[in-house]
Amino acid sequence: MKRTIYLSLASVAVLQGAEKLKDINVTERIGTEVVADVYGEELKSSDLAEALSQSTPSMTMIRRSGIANDIVFRGQKRDNINVIVDGMKVCGACPNRMDPPTSHVMTQNIDEVQITHGAFDVEDFGTLSGKIKINTRKPQEEFAGEVTINVGSYDYKKATVSASGGIGSIKVLVSASKEEGGQYKDGDGNNFAEQLANQVDGTPLAGMAYLPNQSDRDAYERKSAMAKLFWDITDDQELRLGYTANRSDNVLYPSTPMDADYDDSDLYNIEYRIDNIGDISKKLEMQVYQTEVDHPMSIRYRKSSVANGVITHALTTKMQGAKMKNSFDIDEHELVAGLDYSLRNWDGAYYKNEKPFPADKFRSIYDVNTKNQALFIKDKFTLGSATIESGLRYDDSTVTPTGIQQSNDYSGVTGNIFATIKANRTLKYYMGIGKSTRVPDPRELYYKDKMGVEIGTPNLNETTNYEADLGFEKDFANSTLKTKFFYSKLQDYIYYNGMKTGGNNFTNIDATLYGAELSGSYLANDAITLDYGLAYTVGKKDDLPQGQTDKDLVDITPMKMTLGATYMFDTAVAKLELVARDDWNRIDSDNGEQEIDGYTVVNFKWDKEMTEALNITLGMDNIFDKTYTVSNSQKDLTLVGGDKSMLMNEPGRYMYLNGTYRF
Repeated sequence: MKRTIYLSLASVAVLQGAEKLKDINVTERIGTEVVADVYGEELKSSDLAEALSQSTPSMTMIRRSGIANDIVFRGQKRDNINVIVDGMKVCGACPNRMDPPTSHVMTQNIDEVQITHGAFDVEDFGTLSGKIKINTRKPQEEFAGEVTINVGSYDYKKATVSASGGIGSIKVLVSASKEEGGQYKDGDGNNFAEQLANQVDGTPLAGMAYLPNQSDRDAYERKSAMAKLFWDITDDQELRLGYTANRSDNVLYPSTPMDADYDDSDLYNIEYRIDNIGDISKKLEMQVYQTEVDHPMSIRYRKSSVANGVITHALTTKMQGAKMKNSFDIDEHELVAGLDYSLRNWDGAYYKNEKPFPADKFRSIYDVNTKNQALFIKDKFTLGSATIESGLRYDDSTVTPTGIQQSNDYSGVTGNIFATIKANRTLKYYMGIGKSTRVPDPRELYYKDKMGVEIGTPNLNETTNYEADLGFEKDFANSTLKTKFFYSKLQDYIYYNGMKTGGNNFTNIDATLYGAELSGSYLANDAITLDYGLAYTVGKKDDLPQGQTDKDLVDITPMKMTLGATYMFDTAVAKLELVARDDWNRIDSDNGEQEIDGYTVVNFKWDKEMTEALNITLGMDNIFDKTYTVSNSQKDLTLVGGDKSMLMNEPGRYMYLNGTYRF
């Protein structure tokens, strides 16, 4: 509805300027948004994508299931956003993004998330338009632990236990959790199976519906474990060891032709740091890591399996990395120089009734290696009232398949400069320009569907982003105001062409992205805090792929606004949130997007400290049981429904209760 945003603005008076409810505590530094205390605040589920989409208006979620959802940030998605977990680059195995990188770390294991906006990172491979840096919980010296039990609507249950402590120079943290949930119902009362049936019943796609004896099954089951050991070898040396295991089973993806049989990931990490090595080094840091993902998906729960047999698409990916960086000073300059290396392997094949399909040697992604070697340097210094930060990076990358497809080599220099100017005690300006790149991934280069059609395009160029950001922050007596503006020119942007037939659907185009973000807070009195957020992005194709006429880019979400209020009691906190988004009518119709109505939803949360050890949280999301959709359809994803793909609705009214006991 066209009135959605205007009705939302009218609600401000009713809510007395209600602030955005943050299930996650969000603070911010210039150029970087910090989502803090994730494990302590985000109790509703372990899905990081859902948590991040609630924490900032510029982030939205691509809804695929009850868990393991993906993110869109400033109109960018997939490999255009770099996800780093404790310094490790994490990749999913599914070409259809059932297991995006954010799904391989649970919210209960996360301390904070740092969101870098734009082309202003040189430390990590492939940061094109933003970086999500996830820092997990660290061991503490004193022994402590906690047990958390969560229950919610639609048969949601989660139990988490963690403990941390140290003896002498060694500190240890262990954490484990188990989580399961049923198929949630939308505001119309339809669960996953019913939403899918409404899409395909009476059509040639009816075989994609769930089997009658599977239509009421749970939506997922998930288990995780994390262990860390920190050893202070000397006052100036530290060794860190970490391991994280995630096991997700029988995850339903109703808008997709297949569901995940399981999704297993293992993250291994070793870090070593030594400080104060004379004048040549304030801090020397070294890291080696390996991340592995095993992801088979199949049609075993769908009606089509009766006639066609159980078709499975099994994929694995492994990322191995090493990094060394040295921090040192020269005159007034704080410098960091480093080496970065990574090697990713990605392999996938189809099976029918556990036999290779359609042939023994056929592969969807044929054992492809992506190797990157890089040098980088960063500088930070003060010039008058300005702090200047800059960085340069040189990358040399190769993408090599095992099959007969061509290999690709990419190399080049990227860099940025970013200035923060303190005009006075209450006003700061910032501005930056940057150039960043990312190479095509194996799916975009080589992927084949089960019919043998080569969807990838082997001769793609790498994408380059030229970006400028600026903004200011102003502190008033009892309020704050923050603004951000960005403009991005994307050269050789890797884009899916849904109008092309016969394969090679990925192509390079030039495109433009720009937008603005506004946020602020107001301290009404000692008990009441109000704040708000607003984000708006525009994305256009500068040149059109073959056969296309629509100049709008996909996944450019409409204007989103958040309002809310927090009331502080002596031992409790009550939060009220309103989230509104405008109609989605600026769409890429050539790539299968659909117009979607805007929405307004209201959420409530109450947190009570019962004793020093016991904390209780009650919440209700979507209080008025609205039926609404946050993510659009597009041909870059394999979705049910062809030219009019299934739009997956969000949960209806959702109630939850959490209890945490600390010892």
